[in-house]
Formats: sequence, structure tokens, C-alpha cells
Amino acid sequence: MELFWILLFSSVYPLAWSQGVYAPASAQIVHSGAACNVKDDNISERIYTIKEGDTLVLHCIVKGHPRPQVRWTKTAGSASEKFQETSIYNETLRIKGIQRVQGGRYYCKADNGVGVAAIKSIRVDVQYLDTPVLTVHQTISDVRGSYYQEKTVFLRCTVNSNPPARFIWKRGSVLIEQSKDNGVDIYEPLYTQGETKVLKLKNLRPKDLADYTCQVSVRNVCNIEDKSVTFRLTNATSPPVIRLSVNDTVVVDPGQDVLLTCEVTAGFPLPTVTWSRYPGPLPLSAQVRGATLILRAVTPADAGFYNCSAVNNVGNPARKNANLVVRTMSNLTFQITPDSNKDSETIQMGRDLKLSCHVDATPQDKVNYTWYKNGAPVFNSDSLILLRSDPDMAPGTSSLEIVDMKFRDLATYSCVANFPGSRVPELRVDVNISQNSVSPPVLTVPPGSQVVNVREGGVTELVCLVVDGKPRPPILWSRTEKDLLMPSGKSVMETPDGRLRLRNVTRDMMGLYRCQTAPFNGLNIKRREAQVQLNVQYAPILDPVFQDVRSRNYQMVRLRCTVLRANPPRLTDIRWYRNGDPIRMPMPDLKETPELKFKLEPTNNGSYECRVSNNAGTSTCTFNVSANPYNAEFYFDTPNPVRILKGNNYSFNLQWTQKDPEATDRIIGYWINVRKNKQNLLSKQIDLKGKEPEKGVLMSYTISDLRIPLSYEVRLSPITTYSTGDYISRNIQYSEPYTYPRPSDHVCGFEDERICGFSQDRSDIFDWTRQNHLTQNPKRSANTGPDTDRSGTKEGYYMYIEASQPRVQGDKARLLSPLFNETSYRGPKGSGRMPYCVSFYYHMKGKHIGTLNVILRLRSIASVDSVVWTKSGPQGPDWKTAFFDISPSGPFQIVFEGIRGSSFEGDIAIDDVSITRGKCTQENTVASAVLIGGSHSLPLASWLIFGLSCFLLLLYR
Repeated sequence: MELFWILLFSSVYPLAWSQGVYAPASAQIVHSGAACNVKDDNISERIYTIKEGDTLVLHCIVKGHPRPQVRWTKTAGSASEKFQETSIYNETLRIKGIQRVQGGRYYCKADNGVGVAAIKSIRVDVQYLDTPVLTVHQTISDVRGSYYQEKTVFLRCTVNSNPPARFIWKRGSVLIEQSKDNGVDIYEPLYTQGETKVLKLKNLRPKDLADYTCQVSVRNVCNIEDKSVTFRLTNATSPPVIRLSVNDTVVVDPGQDVLLTCEVTAGFPLPTVTWSRYPGPLPLSAQVRGATLILRAVTPADAGFYNCSAVNNVGNPARKNANLVVRTMSNLTFQITPDSNKDSETIQMGRDLKLSCHVDATPQDKVNYTWYKNGAPVFNSDSLILLRSDPDMAPGTSSLEIVDMKFRDLATYSCVANFPGSRVPELRVDVNISQNSVSPPVLTVPPGSQVVNVREGGVTELVCLVVDGKPRPPILWSRTEKDLLMPSGKSVMETPDGRLRLRNVTRDMMGLYRCQTAPFNGLNIKRREAQVQLNVQYAPILDPVFQDVRSRNYQMVRLRCTVLRANPPRLTDIRWYRNGDPIRMPMPDLKETPELKFKLEPTNNGSYECRVSNNAGTSTCTFNVSANPYNAEFYFDTPNPVRILKGNNYSFNLQWTQKDPEATDRIIGYWINVRKNKQNLLSKQIDLKGKEPEKGVLMSYTISDLRIPLSYEVRLSPITTYSTGDYISRNIQYSEPYTYPRPSDHVCGFEDERICGFSQDRSDIFDWTRQNHLTQNPKRSANTGPDTDRSGTKEGYYMYIEASQPRVQGDKARLLSPLFNETSYRGPKGSGRMPYCVSFYYHMKGKHIGTLNVILRLRSIASVDSVVWTKSGPQGPDWKTAFFDISPSGPFQIVFEGIRGSSFEGDIAIDDVSITRGKCTQENTVASAVLIGGSHSLPLASWLIFGLSCFLLLLYR
């Protein structure tokens, strides 16, 4: 089944023609097509239900001038404009095999760059019914003796469904009715996930040992059939018990086979055993044979926790897990530390020396280190001290300390790391300690390598060399700016020879690079450091890349190609071309902006290019120069086609404006074609009779004798004395009108996930957050922010700004109300401005509280913001109320701006926002208003109609 939803939009300033200016017109919405259930809710909005797995089609018909672009989105249910679904940029949204998570409110957004975009929504309800799950339990206090003799037994039936399911219990084929059997209770438990119905068998009787069936139904909505599950209750029914064949931790060598068996020792019916792994799924090579898991030739990637679960729907599942550790060793490094107490950087007789050895291993604590001196094992003595785990080094590091070094201590020392009894190969490093073999390193950048020049996209090498150092340590490279990463994406890169090779160099890589001696595989002393500058050369960046230039014939045209950036900045060549052929002209000044002037004639229309070069390459500005007029722009908000009473025909008043009519030669008329099935039904020239088009002024032509309900393609192109412009086309079709009720005022307590149509300002730094006491972060900062909403209930929601990291002082978050499309009204003394009362609760507890501003944003050609209320600093631990009057001169929004204070104890919250017509009185402020949702009780229609249809206000003024 396919579900269609047709929307008819206008932009915020959809156009109605009146004395050559645009006036707002109303948006419309039309529903058509079939669904398995369609109903109207209390917001004059339709809810379409669809069966899971069917195809959903939403179609959006837009109006507005210029023609709006359409974008489909599905909100994530928060104040942020981040969407769960990928946006669809056309008029039809199709979802094949719709899933339950895809239900919700879908928005069609139409934007034509004039004013604020128009938005309409449809609620889609995906209906489904899963197979129920039946589990058997007993109270803990009843666990004694045999499992089901004279015990209380609970049969719990759980199902996921939409709408809520109806449950029926049967013993055998007989319906169980609580009123006719004192031995049973049927009830719904509290705090369960999904829908649950419990059948309680009190003091188990012989007749209770039988087959029990739980049957669920959603009343056959969307043709979803009933589903059921059956369980046989006997004297032998018992929960599962399992035993694992291995210890909690299993350590094996790579390449070894592992066998894990999960033995079921009790449970009836026979439990089903499953295996899983954390993190990630079971390895692809894993084999499950009954209760046994076989892992062939394990690798380090196979390590993790392996979980065995046994389920027979009686009691709780039985679970056991084993931690599989695969031995690995790699990256053996050493360090030579001269006497740190003497701040020494060289080996000296009579002073201490420490040799350290570290290997990256799994498990780290099972590594065995053995030290040798000239091939002989080293044992602890007064002059040689072995440290199994050196507290001054990284965990898992072994050290050999040489105390008061003598000539006899000059030798070759070896460190060997291995796993005793393992097949993992041991790793060994030799360190020669002599007067000539150990010396501090000297780091240098070769002459001419301090600055490296490379073209973008090329290959280069940064060089830092270690000279006069033994042993020679590796070189570590990093960016001097701490927030920048290396091209590999890491903060540090190691090079054994000091040469950093870079490929496909980009301008983002340009800057200073730091090279340092590593503290390992050499002397553990103060790092030697140097810097290398990478200079990336790239071709000039020009503006414009492409420009469409229109002009009158025999007028001077000036083309400018601006150089925004270039490296090197010195230009080497500037050349102009027309239609690919070079233009002969004096060599331009390379220090000035390239410019070309010429008189436009019918013979020199075409494509002009400016090619600008430096030593890194050439870039191009392209200009399409023409005397052809710009295209016309159809007015899509034309009233419905007029039905002709005689016959089944209709006429259509085609309306359009001309884009920049003064840019080219005078437009003397338009060529119009009316087509059906690619055949021209009408082709003629519309004579303007000497009247020139004016910018923004509608022109019209009535097309008659069109057949209902056929649609037609209309093509229109402007004509000048010298040329004809490109045509534009649109389809016209007859449709019936539709009207709407008038929306009401806006009141919001943030209890609904849609937060009453409020949204985040994308130009701010961070977002407001919707929260209540139950959703608070348990690690949140104390002594700041509210504990409950303004009514004091833990379930009630409010909006707040979180001042903790990464927020810094001065960061701003702005929450925008829906647009109030207000204009002047006519009262007893003439035209005036409609007053509004804005009221709300605010909470500003914390010693670092910043500022809460309320801003009136007037929306016209440009937005104008003005602060109408402000409060700064701590205001005490309680919610406080604020209210004030505004008299906007046009369409407006209310903006709540929270500014972060000096530190983290600066959370600011708002709740129960009311925006009502008329000046503030005791009756229309939040102090006495009845609000929406969980802890409030105003019908949703009192505010959400306005939030969803705020663009319709002007229709009924």
C-alpha cells in the first residue's frame, strides 16, 4: 500500500498582487490518497497510520515566488535542528519498507530566499505487532522444596506493538476469566519494558499443570493478524543452570585453538544456549556446535569477553563469561639514564647508571625479563640492582641499576623479554656500555632544509639528523601549534632516520614542524629539539570562479578577476581569452587586479576567461557575457484556475515577473507555448504594447479552453529587439480550494518532545537542552541549575544551558520561538500595533551565573534584534517569574539568549513560556496560566496549532 500526503505551501511572503507590491497570502494543505486509518487530532492535523513494511509516499506541492526549493526532514524530537533522517531535496519523499523507528512527524520545508521558509508537517504512525514472549517466574521467598509444589507461579507475557495490544489468556483451549477462577489473578505490572500482562497462579493446583497460551491482538488494524505463544507448565519446570568448562580468564598463544563449553546442568524445558562476545560480534572463524564454542587459530583480534547464556523462559537466564587473552609482544625499547641525582647527561665513573627495558605486551604483568652481562645472567648484588617493575618508568618496565660505576661495569648488557612456557618468540635488545659507545646526541637541520617549499599535491621530505650521538635515538615529529595534528591524524610521528616523508601535500599542512630526540633507544636525557618550516605553494584563488554577465548591446562591459590568495603571492602571467581564443592586448600590470573592458556587440557575446598564473600553477575566472535577457520567473501563488460553467473546461491566469528587466535591451514581448504530451497546443507572441516590464511587477496572460482535469506544460521566454532569452516552464493543473481554522496564541511548558515549535539559532555557539529531574546527568555540577521544573515536579521538563566544559565565558545559546506573522490591526481609533504579553519563569542559581537576555527579533527583509528584558548574576535558588509587553511592527520571534558566566556553576533555565495577545494582566501571565503536558493541563491545540501554522495568520485578518 502507498500512502500519499499532499501539502500546499506558501513562503513566508507568498505573493498576492496589489499595486505592484507583494503582500502575504495564506498557506494551504491538502490531504488525499488512502491509508489503513486516517484521523484528525485536536490540532487540525491528520495522523496517517501505515503497516510496518509497507511503502510510504509523501508529496509536497509548494507555492511562492520565486519557485521555492523543497526539503524533507524528520525531527529528532529536540530543540536542535539535527535530523535523524537524511534530508530529501525534492517534492516527493518515498520510504520503502517503512520501519517503526521511522514513524513520527515529517516536515516539508519550502524556501525561496524571501523571508522565512514555510514549514508544514504530517504525523505518520507506523503500526506493528511482534510475536509475544512468555516467561515463567516465582517469588524469591517461595524458593524451597521442589520448584512448583504448592507455590505461586507468575506467567509473564510481553509484546511490542503499536497501538497497545489486547491480551487473552487460555488454559488449553479454554479462556481464563479472573471472575470465574479464584486461583488466578490477571494484572499489568508496573515499571516494565513494553506491554506486559501477568497471569498469577496462586498456590499451584493439579489442574494448573497445563498448556498456557498468551494471545495478543491490535484489533486487526492495518490487517495485522493476531499472534500467540504457548508454554507447557509441568512439575519438572525449572530455570536453567550452567557450568563453564574454563576459568574466568583464559590466556593462550596466537595460532592456538580454543574450546569453550557451556554445560547445562539443570533446567526444563531444555534451555537454549547462545554465545556472544564483547566488544564486537563473534569472530568470523568461530564455530558454535550446540553448547560448545570453537575458536580456530586465534589472533590478538579475537581477544575479549565471551558470554554464554542459557534461556528456557523460566526464571532469569543463566549467564557465564570468560575473558580470552591472546599473548602478544612487540616494540621492545631501552633507555640509558645517567645519574639523575647529579643531573648528568654522560656516563661517568663513580656515578650511578640505569638501564631500562620495556616491551608492549598482553598480558603486561605476565612478561618475564632477564638481564645478561656479556652473555652471563645478572643477579642482584651491591653494585647491580634488578627492578622487576621500575616505579619511575612506564608500567611493565624492568630496570638494571649500576651503582658507583667501575671499569669492570663497562660491558654489553642484554635484556630478554618472554612469556615463560609460551610459544610467543622472545624479544632481545643489546646495549653496549663503554666510554666510546655512549654519548649525548646532537640534533641538526641540514643547511638549506630549515624552510621546505613544495607545490600543493606534491611529495616532500622534512629532515632532522642526529650527529655525534651514540646510540642514535629515533626522531619524533609534531606540529608546533598544539591543536594541529600530523598528516597521519596522530599528534606525534616517529621516524628512525629523522626524515619525515609527506605525500599529496595540502595547504592545511603548511606551518612549523618540531623534531625532537626520543627518550627511548638512547640516552634518557633532556630532549634535543629543532624546527622546520613547511611552505606549501598553490595556484591563485580567484573570484569569481564563474559569473553570468548580462548587458545592453553597445554598452561598456567591465570584467574583474580578483586574486584572493596565492602562494607565492607574486603573479607571473595574466591572459584573457574569448571562446578559447586569446585576446590581443597590452601585458597587464601583474600587481593590479586583472580587468577587461570592451563594448558589447551582437558579434562578441560569448565565454570570457581570465587565466592567472604564479610559479605554482594557473587558475581561471570564467564570465558568460550576453545581451540575452534574463529568464522570467513564474508566480506560483496564482489563485486556483477558474472553472468555466459551460462545459468541462477551465482557464488559467498565468502570472510572472521579469528578472532584472533593465539589465539588457528593452523587452518588447514574450513567446508563450502551451504543450500537452510534447505537442504544441498554443504558440504565440504576447505583445506588451510598448509597456516595459518592471522589476517585481506581475504580468499576466489568461490561457483558456483547458480541459478538466488535464495538466499542461507552459513555456515562456522574453524577447528583445536583438534576441530571445531562455524559456522557463511550469505545469498547471486544476484543483479544488481548501481552507483552515485560525490558529491561537502560543503557550509552552516544554513537556512535549517537539518543544512547541521552538528551535535553535544556528548562528550561536551551543544549544539549549530539554531536561527534567529524571534525565539529569548524575555527575552534573552541584550548586547550580534547578532540581525540578517550576511547578516542583520531578517529571516536569524545562530548558536550560549547561555551563560545564567545553563551554567558556561568553559562549551564547539562543532559543527561537515560532514566527508570529503579525501586522497592524484596525481598532476603534484607527490602525495600530497589536500588543503582546511575554511571560515566563527563570532559574539562575550558581555563583558563576552569566546573563539571560530576552530579544525581540523583527523579521522583514533583514532581521532586527532588540533586547527587551535582561538579568545577570545569581538570582537565588527558586524559580522566578518575569513578564513584559511588546508591540511589534511586523512578523516577529522571541529569542531567549543564555550567556555563559565565568565558570561551570552557571546553569540558567527557563520554563512555562507564554506569548499571548493583549497587554499583560494577572490572567495572561505564567503566574496564573494553565500550561501544557505532563505536569500541566491545557489542550495541545491551544498552542501547537500556532506553532505548526504560524504562517496562516494573515489569511483571516
